[in-house]
Amino acid sequence: MQIEVSENQEMIAQTIREFGAKFIQPYVRKWDETQEFPIEIFQKLGELGLMGVLVPEQYGGAGLGYKEYVTAIAELSKIDGAIGLSMAAHNSLCTNHILLFGNEAQKQKYLPKLATAQWIGAWGLTEPNTGSDAGNMRTVAKPDGDYWIINGSKNFITHGKSGNVAVVIARTGEAGDTKGATAFIIEKGTPGFSAGKKEDKLGMRASETTELIFQDCRIHADCMLGKPGEGFIQALKILDGGRISIAALSLGIAQGAFEAAVAYSKERTQFNQPIAQFQGIAFKLADMATEIEAASLLTFRAAEKKDLGLDVRKESAMAKYYASEVAVKVSTEAVQVFGGYGYTKDFPVEKFFRDSKLCTIGEGTSEIQKLVISRSILK
Repeated sequence: MQIEVSENQEMIAQTIREFGAKFIQPYVRKWDETQEFPIEIFQKLGELGLMGVLVPEQYGGAGLGYKEYVTAIAELSKIDGAIGLSMAAHNSLCTNHILLFGNEAQKQKYLPKLATAQWIGAWGLTEPNTGSDAGNMRTVAKPDGDYWIINGSKNFITHGKSGNVAVVIARTGEAGDTKGATAFIIEKGTPGFSAGKKEDKLGMRASETTELIFQDCRIHADCMLGKPGEGFIQALKILDGGRISIAALSLGIAQGAFEAAVAYSKERTQFNQPIAQFQGIAFKLADMATEIEAASLLTFRAAEKKDLGLDVRKESAMAKYYASEVAVKVSTEAVQVFGGYGYTKDFPVEKFFRDSKLCTIGEGTSEIQKLVISRSILK
């Protein structure tokens, strides 16, 4: 694989560092404590082309590839994982689903608004009783002439309240049937479609997470993405790319925690010398750096294969699994390097620690990733 950093990647990284120092870093603690979803930040990111990274220029997007996309998520997540998460969810789930499976009329209608963050996107698959077991979803869509009527609920939905449009997977056939679900585009304000409870979360608190509720929600057949029965198959393909997003998110969190730990270890003195001089600390940093490098290689390898149009099911699962576990481990060790100060909100590592855990759960748990990987190597 190619490991060179392109001019586009360098430009994106520098742009985000400058943007983040001015518009994100000063407010990270405030947003975290209040669970404020700073929608104006995403509108500014939209002006930079970062809310439609993968969307072709003809639809108002940046028209870039997955390597640039991974770079953008990782750089944002080094500053605030919650901002990285929301940017990733908007790009890889809702927007990408319409890009990959929408007809031309749907693309023309929605992609320009999503790519510029004039509209924020949500994506609904998970339900209160079906997480990994999505095939047994209880949200049901029934045909009614030229319309479909949807009843049920989704939960853990990023941007469920503030999103202007959601791509929702509903069951249209028998439970457990891989061809028994269909994807629909549903706009905010549609009668029978509303947001429910907002989750009070451990981490990623500036990234809004809510329920979606459907009560006799009536939508026209024009809102369907693809054909009836294709929703679950579409969702699996979307998740293949989405796992690269979470790997990038994990990578950024790990890098942010690591850089904070390195800086602190050089400044903090004990026994008349910086703690970085003690082997116990230096070896921690060596392990952290090595694991981050391995996670980076896995993530960019998956991104490169995605850009080449190759099957990335195994590679994206490997990258997501490994990088997310590294994020948890590195942020945990970063707290240890900081000692008692690492346990306080005056220093950044406690937030990296809290944010990191979501990476091992969202878009498929670590256990599901191992299932995907093992099936790929044993088939």
